[in-house]
Amino acid sequence: MKIIVASTNTVKVSAVREALGDYPVLKEADIVGIAVDTGVSEQPKSLEETVQGAVNRAEAAFNGCDYSIGIESGLMKVPHTKSGSMDFCACSIYDGKTHSLGLSCAFEFPKKVTDMINELGITANDAFYKVGLTDNKKLGSAEGAIGLLTKGRVTRKDYTKQAVHMALIHLENKGLY
Repeated sequence: MKIIVASTNTVKVSAVREALGDYPVLKEADIVGIAVDTGVSEQPKSLEETVQGAVNRAEAAFNGCDYSIGIESGLMKVPHTKSGSMDFCACSIYDGKTHSLGLSCAFEFPKKVTDMINELGITANDAFYKVGLTDNKKLGSAEGAIGLLTKGRVTRKDYTKQAVHMALIHLENKGLY
């Protein structure tokens, strides 16, 4: 079985490998990461745009494989939050015909980070760096903002795996969907 992950980000590819390892039928799959165009902004700012990015990634990567997996992180508006939005991860698993979607837990960036993303149109990586919360310009390819804010208790790989597991519900329970 061949599965293509629509990203070369090692955190995303590792998260897929680990998540699929929990499923007997998928754990022996050949998993390859490739670069694709997301078709959305570099920093998605809505539920719709983030899910669309995951779907676009999965469709762009589907080429001679059994499944392709698109993963996209982004912000969505959430009432009663201090910053007005939360970050989450969307996963789309595509079989060439249909998408199985899953979402991760969501968490809030510090208000000054969210404000900078919205006002300057920059990515979360750049905003965390510019406000001085990290000296890692590639935070999203490491522990991620969630890892930084939870002091390593939950990492980007953890929340990416969570989105993958949620999307796999559809594949494992095909008769229900």
